[in-house]
Amino acid sequence: MLDSISFIGGGVMGEAMIVRLLSQKLVNPTKITASEPRQKRREELQNYAINVTADNREAARNSRVVVFSVKPQDLNHLLAELKGLLKPEQLVLSIVAGARVKTISEGLAHNAVVRVMPNTPAQIGEGISVWTATPDVSQDQLEQTRTILQALGKELFMENEKFLDMATAVSGTGPTYVFLVMEAMIDGAVHLGFPRHVAYELVTETMRGSIMYAIKSGKHPAELRNMVTSPGGTSAAALYQLEKGSLRTVISRAIWAAYERSKSLGDVTGDTNLTTATERPKNLHIQD
Repeated sequence: MLDSISFIGGGVMGEAMIVRLLSQKLVNPTKITASEPRQKRREELQNYAINVTADNREAARNSRVVVFSVKPQDLNHLLAELKGLLKPEQLVLSIVAGARVKTISEGLAHNAVVRVMPNTPAQIGEGISVWTATPDVSQDQLEQTRTILQALGKELFMENEKFLDMATAVSGTGPTYVFLVMEAMIDGAVHLGFPRHVAYELVTETMRGSIMYAIKSGKHPAELRNMVTSPGGTSAAALYQLEKGSLRTVISRAIWAAYERSKSLGDVTGDTNLTTATERPKNLHIQD
């Protein structure tokens, strides 16, 4: 079990992490503290029998792991508020979009920092989190981080921080692309004449089944697509319209736009340079 953990910011993702840690029995609720400025939100978080406060310094002072789950525009104020407060043995784990390790480390005058890019499915334990760490993060802290992130789903450790902005565009923002495609398919089914609840079930089960089939088959998506595309058939007719509408290009441009936005968020929160973590043991590079 984790010794103690604090969450600075009690928003959706912060709450999701608390729920997953509690459901996996990785930490006692009495060892969790969440700081949140809104009274109503604090009352909601108290339903988990955790410690709740409006004081960020109080929340951060004594926990072994301090999670930053605030909005990017609030980070600079938080760093100034907590600068010099943390002990060397405390670990800072940031899920703040775009916020670079160097910005957090220098802003806090603290060396042990992990940066994580989780995604929405983490709320049900089906997410994937991409993360990196400063050289000062100990082996024990690396394992603590892995334990926390595995409660949210799968995790990938990357040596170079530049991959975090890329992950933000692909996996972090990725559910948005999937939800939009789902919405379009549901609307298309309704246009054909299906009741909306039937259209919803048809689309969601088709997407779920297709993804599971792709994972279990181990085949490249292009190969799978060719397998179900008969000459002159319905799939061929549909694919012609998708290609005619430049679907691939639009998705690629969307991912690039999200990547550029992630980098610009990092510029807003401070440093414009990317930080590269030092060498780690090979078994820490990527976790399947």
